[in-house]
Amino acid sequence: MTRFEFLKSLGFTGAALMTAMTSCVHEGDTVVDALTLSAPQSSTVTAPISNTTTPVSATTTAVSSTTGNGTDLSTIKTRLLTIDLSNSAAAALKTVGGYVAQSGFVVAQVSQGVYVAVTQTCSHEPKKNVIFNKTEFYCTVHGARFDLTGKGKNSFGSRGIAVYKTATDGKTLVVYS
Repeated sequence: MTRFEFLKSLGFTGAALMTAMTSCVHEGDTVVDALTLSAPQSSTVTAPISNTTTPVSATTTAVSSTTGNGTDLSTIKTRLLTIDLSNSAAAALKTVGGYVAQSGFVVAQVSQGVYVAVTQTCSHEPKKNVIFNKTEFYCTVHGARFDLTGKGKNSFGSRGIAVYKTATDGKTLVVYS
């Protein structure tokens, strides 16, 4: 049964049928090759998708609020997540393009020493399916795409996604608000 036949069987006709047929397709949407995650897990570690790196603009660095080695992390009061970078579970964060999904956050190393953290919950539909894909955050369910500042890149991501501050001393990475 096609989508058209299904909607007709539910009683959709005329304008309502056309609206339902086109409601999920937008000209600006594109398909992005992304990793397929099996079942949602509380912690996922993924290696980079490619060996090539793309430079990140200065505005991305400012938004992510990542600081370099020697930072006193004890001064951060609003910690949301703390990651031990020496832990094998965080090994993906040692490589540009690598990311971890943990405790409802996706943290990625977007360029050398620059980390960006976003919520794992997509703004299109509240499901924890956001991953990092080369140079953007991507929802594996409907294809919502978000840039490194959290701004939506297609109609599914039009509401944007929450971005959090990060800080590191080289051994520990802290996500905070």
